[in-house]
Amino acid sequence: MMRFLAGPVGAVLVALAAVGAVAVAAHAQSPGTEIKPIVPDAWQGDAYRPKPDLAGLKKIRFITDSDYPPFHYYDEVGALTGFNIDLAQAICDVLAVECEITATNWSSLMPALETGEADAAIASIRITAEALKSADFTLRYYATPARFAARKDSDIAQISPETVEGLKIGVAKDSGHEAYLKTFFPGAAVAAFESSEAAQKALKEGAIDLVFADGITLAFWFNGVESANCCEFRGGPYLDSRFFGEGVGIAVKKGNRTLVQALNYALEQVHARGTYEELFLRYFPMNFF
Repeated sequence: MMRFLAGPVGAVLVALAAVGAVAVAAHAQSPGTEIKPIVPDAWQGDAYRPKPDLAGLKKIRFITDSDYPPFHYYDEVGALTGFNIDLAQAICDVLAVECEITATNWSSLMPALETGEADAAIASIRITAEALKSADFTLRYYATPARFAARKDSDIAQISPETVEGLKIGVAKDSGHEAYLKTFFPGAAVAAFESSEAAQKALKEGAIDLVFADGITLAFWFNGVESANCCEFRGGPYLDSRFFGEGVGIAVKKGNRTLVQALNYALEQVHARGTYEELFLRYFPMNFF
C-alpha cells in the first residue's frame, strides 16, 4: 500500500498514474477491454514545461526508507534498490546533477528535510492535507487504483452496482474503499474487516464474494504465497481522489519551490524519454490497472 506521512503504510503499491494538479475522476473499464497504464495529465500531448534555471543545482540529496519492496529495499547483496531508487537516479540524470540516495527510518524523513540533512524525500509518501503542512510536494508520480478481486472459480464477471447487489464484499474498515462502496454500490452487502489482509483471507476461504481494495496490494497478494493462487481481478480500475487520495509525490522542504520546479521538469522528461515506463514494467510486471 502507499505510505502515509504519519507512518508506515496503508496499501502496498506501485503504479503508473497521474502527475497533475487535476484530480482523476473515478472510472472503471469493462472486463475484456485493454487496460493501459494511466499517465499523468501534465505528461499528455506535445507541450512540456520549459527547462527551469538549474544554475547552482549541482547535487540532489535524496532520502528514503528501506523496507518497502519493490519501491525501496536492500537487495540480497545489501544494495539499496527499488522503483523509487531508480526513479531518483533517472531524475538526477535528466538534470545532470550528482545524485546521493540514502536510507533512514520512515519517521525521520520529514525531520531530515526540515533540518536540511536531505533535499528531497522519495519514499512513496502520499500527498495529503496533513503532509502539505510539513513539506512541499512535486506533482504526483504515481497513484494506485482501487480494484475488485474474486476467487478464480467465481462466476462473477461484470462489475456494476446492479451485478454486485446483495453480494458480500470485503473491505478494510473505515477506509476510503469502504466509503466508496457505500456511496456507489449501495446494494452491496459491505463486510468491513480490521484490515485488507483479513478481507483477503476471507475471500480465499470463500466466506465473501469479492474484495475491494488497493490494486497494488491485491496484485502482490495474487502473486504471493498467502493467496495460494486463489484469486484474480474482476472489473476495471477505480480512481477518485476524494476517496483514494491524490497520489504519491516527492517531498521537499517547505518553501523550496525552486527544487519542486526542477523535479517536476525532470519527472516529465523521465516519462517523455520512456524511462518511467521501463522502470514501471521492470518493477511491476503485473499491471494493476
